Amino acid sequence: MKISKEIILSLEILTEHKVRTFLSLLGMVVGVGAVVVMVSTGRSAQKQIVDRINRMGTNLVIVSAGKSMLIAGRQRQMNIVRTLQVADAQSILEECPSVALAAPAVSEKVNIRWEDQNVNTTVAGMSVDGFQIRGIKPQSGRIFDPEESRALKRVAVVGSTAAANLFGSADPVGQQIRIGKVLFEVIGKATPRGTDVNGLDQDDVIFVPLETAMRRILNVTYVQTIYVQARNSRLLKNAEEEIASLLRERHRLAAKPDDFTIQNQATLLEAERETTSSMTLLVGSVAAISLIVGGVGILAVMLMSVRERIREIGLRRALGALRRDIRNQFLVESAILAGVGGMAGIGGGAILSWAISRFAHWPPVISLDAAAVAFSFSVVIGVFFGLYPAIKAANLDPIQALRSE
Repeated sequence: MKISKEIILSLEILTEHKVRTFLSLLGMVVGVGAVVVMVSTGRSAQKQIVDRINRMGTNLVIVSAGKSMLIAGRQRQMNIVRTLQVADAQSILEECPSVALAAPAVSEKVNIRWEDQNVNTTVAGMSVDGFQIRGIKPQSGRIFDPEESRALKRVAVVGSTAAANLFGSADPVGQQIRIGKVLFEVIGKATPRGTDVNGLDQDDVIFVPLETAMRRILNVTYVQTIYVQARNSRLLKNAEEEIASLLRERHRLAAKPDDFTIQNQATLLEAERETTSSMTLLVGSVAAISLIVGGVGILAVMLMSVRERIREIGLRRALGALRRDIRNQFLVESAILAGVGGMAGIGGGAILSWAISRFAHWPPVISLDAAAVAFSFSVVIGVFFGLYPAIKAANLDPIQALRSE
């Protein structure tokens, strides 16, 4: 029998038993859909994390005072260290060939007041180069310049979240705010940047000149962070090694452990990719088990079909049908069940993945390769589990089949 006739006959048989066909399809729909959803959602989360890291800056190396560890998914400083100085940033810029820019920074939660509004917001003291390194641009107004920074001017650039919390719908530029006990003029509002890799809002911050923050707000002589921009992405590792060597020498550590932590953007990206890829693979593998369950459903349906169609099989054999014709007929039915279920699963999984991405505010990513693999796997499983019923049907004795009730 030609394959086209077998397909037409299989479709007619399957449509005659709609409920049974639907139930056998359901297992494949759920299996393929689960794989598509899990892999696509994992890649959406990965893209979100990569975008967050990229928004932190370009060719970025972060030098933090003291040792930091990853606790509950967030980088946390283990102790307060006062050895990182503004002069360290200048030395990094002058003595490390792979470094293009270096910007020291301090930050702390401070009470901010405007008229009758009070909010507790992070105040970040940063040199002017820090804006370029971290890709922070003014949405309105401007950022402070080097002269204002050197003169300890009381000027501020507010993030979008901080502006909304403090000023509501009012234009922040030109407003007078009190940071702690010091009066500042808002000269700009920064473009929104979203959350960082630790899930912290990068827009809930107010930027002020570094020296102004150190002397007039925080009263400190040390910095917490130095943001460094490598000359290009290929030199990130070199920049990290050069900075580590220089700081160990400047801090006279000798045999002592580092009193700083260095992270470069490439390392962060690779670590996040490995973590999310491993989780996606694990969850996707668990979801793939449901494909096996769908295959078992096809096996049960096809065995039931063989039992119900014994007289039909005997009649076809009596009229000249070969064993391979009977076998192929049942294999085609199994393949159709698996194929249609797989296609429906891809469609449902894509819609659900898109909905999850929208709800979680992730960039939507539909994994076409995962969909293709899941569909192919579903067809293979369908044929595999349909093979036994097909062989059983093909081996029925025609005379005994015709005698069956």
